[in-house]
Amino acid sequence: MEMVPSEEKQLVPKEIESAAEEPRVLCIVQDTTNAKTVNERLTLNLPASTTVNKLYEDVAHKAGYVNGTFCLAWANAADVAPLDQAGEMSLVLSGFEAGKKNFLQLTDKDGEQPQIASDESGTADSSGLDDSSQDRFIGPLPRDGTVGCSSDYSSPSYSYSSILNKSETGYVGLVNQAMTCYLNSLLQTLFMTPEFRNALYNWEFEESEEDPVTSIPYQLQRLFVLLQTSKKRAIETTDVTRSFGWDSSEAWQQHDVQELCRVMFDALEQKWKQTEQADLINQLYQGKLKDYVRCLECGYESWRIDTYLDIPLVIRPFGASQAFGSVEEALQAFIQPETLDGPNQYFCERCKKKCDARKGLRFLHFPYLLTLQLKRFDFDYTTMHRIKLNDRMTFPEELDMSPFIDVEDEKSPQTESCTDSGAENEGSCHSDQMSNDFSTDDAVDEGICLDNTSTAERVLKPKSSLTFELFSVMVHSGSAAGGHYYACIKSFSDSQWYSFNDQHVSKITQDDIRKTYGGSSGSRGYYSSAFASSTNAYMLMYRLKDPSRNAKFLEVEDFPEHIKRLVQREKESEEQEKRQREIERNTCKIKLFCMHPVKLMMMENKLEVHKDKTLREATEMSYKLMDLDGVVPLDCCRLVKYDEFHEYLERSYEGEEDMPMGLLLGGVKSSYMFDLLLEIRRPDQAFQPYKPGEVMVKVHVVDLKSESIAAPVSVRAYLNQTITEFKQLIAQATGLCAETMRVVLERCYNDLRLLNVPNKTLKAEGFFRSNKVFVESSDSTDHQVAFTDSVLWKLLDRHGNTIRLFVSLPEQSPGSLANRTSCPKASADSEDSFDGAKGSRKSVEAILEESTEKLKNLSLQQQQQQQQSSSTSDSQKSSEHSDFEHIESPAQEPDAVLQPSQTENSTRVASDTDNQFPSEERSDSDVNNDRSTSSVDSDILSSSHSSDTLCNADSGPLPLANGLDSHSITSSRRSKAHEGKKETWDTAEEDSGTDSEYDENGKSKADAQYLYFKTEPYSQDDGSGEGQKSLLVHVDKRITLAAFKQNLEPFVGVPSTQFKVFRVYANNQEFESVRLNETLSSFSDDNKITIRLGRALKKGEYRVKVYQLLVNDPEPCKFLLDTVFAKGMTVRQSKEELLPQLKDQCKLDLSIDRFRLRKKTWKNPGTVFLDYHVYEEDINISSNWEVFLEVLEEPERMKSMSQLAVLSRRWCPAQMKLEAFREVVLESSSVEELKEKLSEMSGIALENLEFAKGRGTFPCDISVLEIHQDLDWNPKVSTLNVWPLYICDDGAVIFYRDSTEDLMDLSEEERNELMKKESSRLLKTGHRVSYSPRKEKALKIYLDGGPTKDPGQD
Repeated sequence: MEMVPSEEKQLVPKEIESAAEEPRVLCIVQDTTNAKTVNERLTLNLPASTTVNKLYEDVAHKAGYVNGTFCLAWANAADVAPLDQAGEMSLVLSGFEAGKKNFLQLTDKDGEQPQIASDESGTADSSGLDDSSQDRFIGPLPRDGTVGCSSDYSSPSYSYSSILNKSETGYVGLVNQAMTCYLNSLLQTLFMTPEFRNALYNWEFEESEEDPVTSIPYQLQRLFVLLQTSKKRAIETTDVTRSFGWDSSEAWQQHDVQELCRVMFDALEQKWKQTEQADLINQLYQGKLKDYVRCLECGYESWRIDTYLDIPLVIRPFGASQAFGSVEEALQAFIQPETLDGPNQYFCERCKKKCDARKGLRFLHFPYLLTLQLKRFDFDYTTMHRIKLNDRMTFPEELDMSPFIDVEDEKSPQTESCTDSGAENEGSCHSDQMSNDFSTDDAVDEGICLDNTSTAERVLKPKSSLTFELFSVMVHSGSAAGGHYYACIKSFSDSQWYSFNDQHVSKITQDDIRKTYGGSSGSRGYYSSAFASSTNAYMLMYRLKDPSRNAKFLEVEDFPEHIKRLVQREKESEEQEKRQREIERNTCKIKLFCMHPVKLMMMENKLEVHKDKTLREATEMSYKLMDLDGVVPLDCCRLVKYDEFHEYLERSYEGEEDMPMGLLLGGVKSSYMFDLLLEIRRPDQAFQPYKPGEVMVKVHVVDLKSESIAAPVSVRAYLNQTITEFKQLIAQATGLCAETMRVVLERCYNDLRLLNVPNKTLKAEGFFRSNKVFVESSDSTDHQVAFTDSVLWKLLDRHGNTIRLFVSLPEQSPGSLANRTSCPKASADSEDSFDGAKGSRKSVEAILEESTEKLKNLSLQQQQQQQQSSSTSDSQKSSEHSDFEHIESPAQEPDAVLQPSQTENSTRVASDTDNQFPSEERSDSDVNNDRSTSSVDSDILSSSHSSDTLCNADSGPLPLANGLDSHSITSSRRSKAHEGKKETWDTAEEDSGTDSEYDENGKSKADAQYLYFKTEPYSQDDGSGEGQKSLLVHVDKRITLAAFKQNLEPFVGVPSTQFKVFRVYANNQEFESVRLNETLSSFSDDNKITIRLGRALKKGEYRVKVYQLLVNDPEPCKFLLDTVFAKGMTVRQSKEELLPQLKDQCKLDLSIDRFRLRKKTWKNPGTVFLDYHVYEEDINISSNWEVFLEVLEEPERMKSMSQLAVLSRRWCPAQMKLEAFREVVLESSSVEELKEKLSEMSGIALENLEFAKGRGTFPCDISVLEIHQDLDWNPKVSTLNVWPLYICDDGAVIFYRDSTEDLMDLSEEERNELMKKESSRLLKTGHRVSYSPRKEKALKIYLDGGPTKDPGQD
């Protein structure tokens, strides 16, 4: 097809050049090949008929790349598969959507960055010219005579140097595993150090002596070889970190690069013992210094020699307002001695007395490779936060160290004693620990931000034998809370500076190096840069300028033989990986479904087939993938296009068996908008062709007589068919009569549409790709009534709303379930009972049962008469009755009885009270091993079933509708203590807004509509051979919980008020359903329900867990019991009800005035509840509420809400122990009153009393080794309710001490022994030994391949 440029300078097919109506495809391309282009977008608006290969040409033209050196892939998929560059298919057929945004990514091809095109946009050589002359546009080229489109992205200031690919820089990047930028920076620096790299190459790995996976030198050697020879843009470091013994979690832990340098060098020294490289680290990086003290009276000097691997330089001295301006100033301060005078005088061995002296450090030897650490991380003791010092500190390209060696005279003393790192002897130098406390908990800024700070002229010192050349600057970008490391390294090969920023390597200039000097904006105060995020140098590496020692990198041809073999192995491995990637790029991955003919279930798998494989070969692969060999013949299977979401067969592929899968599926894509189905036919059947444009219809045949709905029959139709033609199609498929046929379309849930307009098309009726219809064809008169009043509508409505639930019944004594379920029939039908048991017992219990049955039947007959009198039509009554008659016998078939009598219908919820008694002797905790039911429930179970209660219940608002009147259940237990208050909370009309239940009788009286409810026996095998008794319940999900419980009464054996319904979620978690007026609409098919005996909550009631507060026990929180509190009840009334329960269940015989209730927040005691407080009015209460019960040693002192009760504990530093808790009741929030009360209670003089607030969860445990200095003693406040105390509620913990009491002196052994005891004590109580707001993981390299797990480690 001939292509010509359109008005927008885009290539379009000639024949549609002027076709304005052709749809266009908007492509937005993200260039991910470089760090600085990743935020840029190329926008192309192309005709829909444009081919994929033309898209590649247009993108190459816009981006300025050579076509064929990059890939385009979909951006919205994890496993990105590139588009076929040679594809001749149009964009629309390749999966692009016209009129919408199509997001693509421009990626590397075979791991290599795109080549820059040599066109009129300008190219650049690699001579290091000024970057400003090498700018180019990323995006569309300028159009002559046209106005630029706003949707096209251009960047006129984008630098050519920033997009140099590895083939031009010659260097390979390192992939950041997650937060390993600090590791990448150090590895690249070591790689760019010729002496280190060459020495590493000269070491030969002996595989017979060590596992290559755990050998750190070998994995470093492999990494360096790949960095030097790989064609990839970036390589992984996972093999290196695996040799460190790190797992994947270490990749998410950021550390300090200087700390890593030391730990890695130490690990290499250990691994290189007994080899030629044993002393390599010391030869390259170790220097020596003298730590001396000189007496100023006699001149005697004592000293020791220490070694160091790096020199830590202070940025800003402690307490100073100005920072050192340069590395030279900091080095001068490092060797500046301090004067020891006054109380710090030095005891001179020669003078035999204390004398003034000078103490300092003196460099004796500098290493060949000099490492300087700029101590930018400090600690603010005012805010107790780590901070980063972003002050400007310059460093020269050439550093003359001769002025800093053998210095004798100092002018001004330095107040800080600076020490160094890497020393071997006692008292040797080590870096400030704060430099290693690097946070990884906060967000990490992985970007580079080179600040545009002013630069100063660099003054080079005269060359000497101690002149060092800067070659690496490790930069930290961010704050003390987190950041990103990268390295600026000068190559000794061409003296060019490069930025090694993880996988991106690019050329940089001296200006970029000067930008890393630092410099914060704003105030110059000491902590002005506490939380400022800035980019500045953190670690510098210099090499001594000595032509006799300065080495050059080994070239590939000069490699030792073992390295050449390693290079060859890595090259072969890389080629194999490249071939595998190529196969992956040409593999179509699509979901495959199959209805297994034996398992009778839809199987799902993933079909991975090469794009050149034919449909026939793909079918054979699918046949084996679904494990159908030996089940059905291969020629009975075929692949069809399938929509799993709509269960729609889109099309079949007749005559295309030899077509490649790449063409059939529309190319290789990361994801497809359709699936494949392996369709299976019987040997005597023929496959039906599925044509595009057909719709699939699942036809369910309805039988009104049996009230059954048959399994679906699949029919394919066209959207332009009429209803009459559609009925003829269904008649052929089902054998029904088309003349009397009624067709109902279910368009969505609960949306039933009768298709009764003959000439209307299926499209007009709302048919879609996959549809569901119900058909009925009979000579009944049901079709003469309005559809919504017909039996068909009611049956379909019931069918659409019916769900299947698995209900586990509570355990009962043997035979009880059979007797219980045989009673509702009260006739010869007892053989249809739940478990088939026959016969009945005549006993006192049976006589009582019969009287109860009569009472219930009488009430239900009255209720049934009311409901029938309000019915609107006979057919409606008939339908409702037939829906409900199945309840009487769980094993009865649906068509057993069509017109049940009133008596049969009214007996549906009658229960056998005889069988309630076996469960009365057991509490819920005995039956279910669950503490959710208290003795209150057991008391009610044993008292509310008496014949007196049943007989007197007919005075209630709806006699015995639920078996018992709601008032009769609780009146007996509340009458003694609460008669005057009963009406307040027993008959409350409003909803409390919590999960408490509503009044059951009120709901039952209003609920006049019967909804479908059918049960089947179901045995749930628990592995013991005896399955738990369960029901399979089919129920209309519009039924309320109250009605659902009523229907379960015959099977549970107790009235609905005496059992609870628990919904079972994943992991067998159970939650009680308590809102009786809510429907089961949140339930779905096959949900599980557990029934437990125990009184259900009513409106205004709440289940409460009571815990005992034991302030001086090792475990201060002890569970006691479950109980029920009610809205409107006073605290004293709830205490009165608790007394007998505490005595019976917990053996606590208490007086009502010798215990209190108080708020419980997790394990913390809170507000003390006073006796006159009313629940829901003064005290907020909710479902599953928890409350503390505290036994009092003396009468209650809390009388008013204005009082404050705190728990005090004395700390005795001289004895290193804490005394027991004692409560202090304050009349106000005054600190003065608190101190007076504590002074009066302890005998400590008021002026010597100090206090502090406890930290954490009650009982605020803290180690006795830390309490004296770690707590905030004696805060300068006058009231307790302000910062930093914030004591506004009861239950706060206050520690106090005598300020004149000295801390016990402990020997080292005593301290260690006490530390062990405290660790053991605090570990048992669940508290940490030391208080730390954030625990950080130490940086370790494991020489034995990995850490050993500490059993006590979290």
